[in-house]
Amino acid sequence: MFDIGFFELLIIAVLGLVVLGPERLPGAVRSTMKTIRSIRGVANGFKQEVEQQFKIHELHENLKKAEKQNLEDLSPELQESVDELKAAAKSVQKPYSKE
Repeated sequence: MFDIGFFELLIIAVLGLVVLGPERLPGAVRSTMKTIRSIRGVANGFKQEVEQQFKIHELHENLKKAEKQNLEDLSPELQESVDELKAAAKSVQKPYSKE
């Protein structure tokens, strides 16, 4: 990713040891790793949200295409999208329906 080799990592480790000292270096490494993990978590959450929005947009586009064809003679992809949207609508309405 950053194209850092072993020699560069070794220089960074030696500089960190000299600047921070052996007492504070492990704590600095732990806090840096914690920060990196939290940034990765935020990035993964953002990525999942964007993918979900793209899927929703695709379903809406497929529904528009299906409506233009009056929900008749649909391609398998469009029919699958329509069925998925119908199932989602039923699952949303299910808790509110009176039995």
